[in-house]
Amino acid sequence: MYRFIDRLLQFFLPPQCYFCGSFLDEGKKDICPDCLYKVRRIEPPFCSVCGIPFASMKVEIHICGTCMTKKQYFTMARACCIYEGTLEEAIHRWKYQEKTYLSSIFGKWMADIFPSYWESKMIDLLIPVPLHKKRLRERGFNQSLLLVKELSHRLGIPYQERILRKIRTTTPQVNLSGRERERAVKGVFNILRGEELKGKRVLLVDDVYTTGATVNECSKVLMREGAKRVDVFTLARAVKTI
Repeated sequence: MYRFIDRLLQFFLPPQCYFCGSFLDEGKKDICPDCLYKVRRIEPPFCSVCGIPFASMKVEIHICGTCMTKKQYFTMARACCIYEGTLEEAIHRWKYQEKTYLSSIFGKWMADIFPSYWESKMIDLLIPVPLHKKRLRERGFNQSLLLVKELSHRLGIPYQERILRKIRTTTPQVNLSGRERERAVKGVFNILRGEELKGKRVLLVDDVYTTGATVNECSKVLMREGAKRVDVFTLARAVKTI
């Protein structure tokens, strides 16, 4: 119903910014300049493993302290933008208010930045971080799968949505520490049809990288079940300070 009303309004009214709802000038579409200006892209220098941007622009790309002391099962993780402000609000509306039309914008951003880190021939398979079936019924869609479908369409890389499965619900992790998140996601994922995974170079896709606990646990399961390599690609990256 929300989607139908949105589309109806878009038909009769002048184009509006997908983020703030303000009316756009003639010839403009999707996002107003003010909102676009507030979205910060992630630029080097950042950790060569997890991709967290460093506070100082004067340092070289290197491994951060967390990745030096913690086992990461993915080879590298990269994200498009900083998870803050305008983008954070837009992601919340996308996930919790059924603004699924934002998927095309977010997917395009990710497809545009993809060549900065990979070539299409380096990736055999796109896999979304799964939702538990209970959460999927509540939300109606898996936002990570929507991103995967956009990337697959734009980059020509096949995807598989049923290899990785979440077998147990987890409590909301927004207020949990990194260690608590690691404990919360331990053992909650498994693999179906593992033969389709053998020897594949996988790009694991999610909306937001927070502490990395979820994508690292997914990567561990994928590697254990036969993936040759796992990289992680997210729309946004949560950071404390930059």
